[in-house]
Amino acid sequence: MRILITGSNGQLGYDCTRLLTARHDLIPFSSRDLDISDGSAVEAAMRATRPEVVLNCAAFTKVDACETETELAAAVNTRGPQYLAEALARHGGHLIHISTDYVFDGHKPLPGAYTEEDTPAPLSQYGKTKLAGEEAIRTRLPNAAIVRTAWVYGLHGQNFLKKILHLVVKVQPPRLKIVHDQYGSPTWSWRLARQLDRLIEVRATGLYHATAEGFCTWYELARYFLECMGLAYPLEPCTTAEFPTPAPRPANSILENRRLQAAGLNVMRPWQEDVAEFARSYRNELLQEIERG
Repeated sequence: MRILITGSNGQLGYDCTRLLTARHDLIPFSSRDLDISDGSAVEAAMRATRPEVVLNCAAFTKVDACETETELAAAVNTRGPQYLAEALARHGGHLIHISTDYVFDGHKPLPGAYTEEDTPAPLSQYGKTKLAGEEAIRTRLPNAAIVRTAWVYGLHGQNFLKKILHLVVKVQPPRLKIVHDQYGSPTWSWRLARQLDRLIEVRATGLYHATAEGFCTWYELARYFLECMGLAYPLEPCTTAEFPTPAPRPANSILENRRLQAAGLNVMRPWQEDVAEFARSYRNELLQEIERG
């Protein structure tokens, strides 16, 4: 199958490219190769390559920066998906678009999980622009697939686990405070790539949630990851109020993979299993990357 991947240089795009290249005719476009916020460039790329599937992994994901760089956030997260949907509506082809847990306000009582039927109410500019991107796609390409995920980590690019590792190995503060009142499902980008592969196989349409099974806090994730890495370090749980950020975060980011499960398509595993495998498989590479700075 001829598959065009946008944002192929990002965390998820990188793993999707690695996974899909063996069985498909891939057209990986990094953000430098194709700026999806440029409608003319998107049109030209679709016309030249004629992909059967477009996997949109491109996004402006710097959540705090979205609060001030509002135009850039809207360009990439809202108008970019719109341009992709419009081009595919003209030329044919299936769109699978990646969205986020940040479309929800996090007020759902714990331990309840958000399903595809829940009404979004984003708190941040990042969440608002991503939700607007979803709506732009639904309006212009109703048979597209929209996949919401959360708390993504992987070998390529920056993420929470790498940040924790850098602090522990390089910075070494006397005590490391980690937020313990935000809940979500840490999702390995490699596992998510496998889930997307499954959705491509069946040409899935509509809205899906796709995260690791189970949930934890950032503090619990950091503690478990360091245990898996064989690194002992004093961690101290703290509240969101003690760790203010420019963009508000949902207290409850737990997503339920209800539609995947109902369709027999769910390949996601408990978050602990994937974090342990990630640490076991890439321990040396992760530490070497930290040492290189």
